[in-house]
Amino acid sequence: MDFPTAPQAGIYGETTESSCHSPRFRTGLRRGEKKSEDYISTDYLDQALADFSGYIAADELYDGPFCVLSIVDNRTFRRLCYEVLDHDAKHDDILAFFRRFKAALDSRRLSVDAITTDGSPLYPGPVAEVFGDASHQVCQFHIIAEINKAILKAVAGVRRALAGKIPKLPRGRPRADASKSLARRKKRLEQEVTVLFDNRHLFVKRQLKPIEKRTLADMTRRQPQLKALREIMHEVYRLFDRRCRTETALKKLARLRRRVRRFKTLSKTLRKLFTANIEKALTFLDDAFLPSTSNAVERGNRRHRKMQKSVYSVRSRGNVVGRIALDMQRDAQAAGRAETVATLHCARTISYENTL
Repeated sequence: MDFPTAPQAGIYGETTESSCHSPRFRTGLRRGEKKSEDYISTDYLDQALADFSGYIAADELYDGPFCVLSIVDNRTFRRLCYEVLDHDAKHDDILAFFRRFKAALDSRRLSVDAITTDGSPLYPGPVAEVFGDASHQVCQFHIIAEINKAILKAVAGVRRALAGKIPKLPRGRPRADASKSLARRKKRLEQEVTVLFDNRHLFVKRQLKPIEKRTLADMTRRQPQLKALREIMHEVYRLFDRRCRTETALKKLARLRRRVRRFKTLSKTLRKLFTANIEKALTFLDDAFLPSTSNAVERGNRRHRKMQKSVYSVRSRGNVVGRIALDMQRDAQAAGRAETVATLHCARTISYENTL
């Protein structure tokens, strides 16, 4: 009995045309970047600005030799405008980028109420020149992260000072009373250094548990400067309390600055407390609709970094532009996808109930 021969495999496991008469499966062979770019440049902005909140967030993302400038609606989390540069962003680039977005708003009779950025020196000048009286909010997360870094640096300095006081003993078991005393002192200092390193996060944590408070009290019993660091960090967190106004927060900041100035070494370490960015970071306290962070634009940057880790071919400027346009198109279709999924789940549930 003759059996039909199996189709001959071609290159990379594909069947040859002689053994398979169906057309080649073409899904996935073309990318949607070109169509996405056309959609973004025509209909997308009208749809995105249909429910424009007036609050935007701007940021720059560095990807190899390229710099991606983005503007996102800080309430709806939709990317409104972007530009890919083949060099690091400069003052003129930010200014031209903001002017292009401002022209798009003016043609639709829209305006910006507030803009949120990080603490980069690239933004204050262009924001004031293009958006005029719009409030400029500096991201609270970036400010607190910088102060946390300074606090941890001060804690590391105390830890190094303790490590320098550890006495050096000769090898072997100590025999004299003086040697035993030095051995006990060495063991105590080494334990303090270890505990201080393992629990250094307690100096910058916002809320402490009861057991963490006891651990912190034990660490700061012999080091009063460490206790002052924790108290200063607690006062910094109190500045960003939504229950108070910007004027009240600025008074708290003035008192905190006077306290820090009394410590000469500490005031040099915490010089971030004396910058103008921390004052701009308190702008959101007077506006209930103004977000305190730039997370709206940061989440898009995180998606881009995640995409770049898995798609290694996206390294040219044209491809980066297309991939961002594709991401914006998918984001615009998110509501429709969610509605479709909900409809399918509802239909499946009804079908299952009818079979019972």
